[in-house]
Amino acid sequence: MPRTLRHHVPRRLKATLLASAACVCLLAASAPPAPLGVGDRLFPYLGNPGYDVSAYDLSFAYSGDNGKPLQAVTTIDARTTRTLDSVNLDFTHGTVDSVEVDGEPAAFAFADEDLVITPKHPLPEHSRTRITVRHTSNPVPQKGRDGGWVQTADGLAMANQADVAHLVFPCNDHPSDKAMFTIHVTAPEGYTAVANGLPVQAARSRAGTTWTYRTQHPMATELTQVSIGRSAVLHRPGPHGLPVRDVVPAQDRAALEPWLAKTPDQIAWLEGKIGDYPFETYGVLVASAKTGFELETQTLSLFEKDLFTDAAYPKWYVESVMVHELSHQWFGDSVSPRSWSDVWLNEGHATWYEALYAEEKANRPMEARMKAAYGASDGWRAAGGPPARPKAPKAGEKISIFRPNIYDGAALVLYALRQEIGKPAFERLERSWVRDHEDGTATTADFERLASQIAGRDLSAFFQAWLYGEKTPPMPGHPDWKQQPPLKSVKTKK
Repeated sequence: MPRTLRHHVPRRLKATLLASAACVCLLAASAPPAPLGVGDRLFPYLGNPGYDVSAYDLSFAYSGDNGKPLQAVTTIDARTTRTLDSVNLDFTHGTVDSVEVDGEPAAFAFADEDLVITPKHPLPEHSRTRITVRHTSNPVPQKGRDGGWVQTADGLAMANQADVAHLVFPCNDHPSDKAMFTIHVTAPEGYTAVANGLPVQAARSRAGTTWTYRTQHPMATELTQVSIGRSAVLHRPGPHGLPVRDVVPAQDRAALEPWLAKTPDQIAWLEGKIGDYPFETYGVLVASAKTGFELETQTLSLFEKDLFTDAAYPKWYVESVMVHELSHQWFGDSVSPRSWSDVWLNEGHATWYEALYAEEKANRPMEARMKAAYGASDGWRAAGGPPARPKAPKAGEKISIFRPNIYDGAALVLYALRQEIGKPAFERLERSWVRDHEDGTATTADFERLASQIAGRDLSAFFQAWLYGEKTPPMPGHPDWKQQPPLKSVKTKK
């Protein structure tokens, strides 16, 4: 209202206006909570704006009963990026007992798959805050959803890709917001718990043993791993003193040892291609479970036991799958996708090094595999979209973004790039990519810029055609390659 007219408002009208304003404020305060997201094209409601998480502290208490929810406490340290009257966390498939913000009780409500927290006082922009949620974590699979806790023959493991870490614990469940993790797991006598990172302590009590692990590098929520089982933990030295630890069903340790013994040499082989291993430890987690996939959880990759025990899988194939998940420690874990549309950078590179390993170690020619992939590429693009613009997941099938177009279809892009810029430039690009973006996130545009810089010329037209085109462009150096019926993959890697 203009200043010159303010004092001429009748007293009764002024009271009416004030009452109306109060009603508006009350209505705003009582507005129902709403789910938010960071605007990911494939997962619009995944992640939350307004803050960056710096650290998670997770505590789980396991009873030994896979049908009983775990008691859990999640503590989140974060920095606000704007003033917040409320904070959204991704969380579902569990109950919440209480929430505290900076030590004070806070109100909370659910909105779809978001836990909406309202602190007593707004959180100022650029301030540090600590949120503590006491909740349950349900190990029973949620109907219509893949992942979260995976029930094994003797306990539990995790498979949180792409969007189901928040079925296990409250979080900012998007790879663009990486954080440090400390994980505590309490389990009864006879069970062993292992998690990402290195062990800090194992403390015994009446409830059992509490194991604590801590990461030394930031991690995306989808890469979190906790194994609880009647397990053997096997240790061996890796390159330059890297501690390698494997977690396997205790009764299977002897049968699995020949496979596990291959990991140090596989790490050394990859280091020779792309540089030093990026984390504090690595190992293979073998689970007695039917998942249909393997998964590159950070520092401790998840594998189905059948991969190593089913004689139908050739030796060279099993080893190449091991290298696929190991490659992800560089591509996807250390250098994480800024958005899920960038997932081709994860899977294309892991498939590339899987194929290169098979070529060098088992005489499985890369060119033959890429020629077959080229023949199937148009069909893959039609079914799943071009590599850098995958189609959205099907309803109730969030992992359906993991189609052939982002595996061999994306590796085919890397093959075409090597053909286009030459092998020496391509190898410099690979080393520079993982070095420049270590412990961070990156986009397809970042990869395009770096490739152009190293090649010494603008490659935007090349990438536009190969990453976004509905049809597969001609292959540099192979004008005779033609489209054929699509291939069928033997087993899913993630």
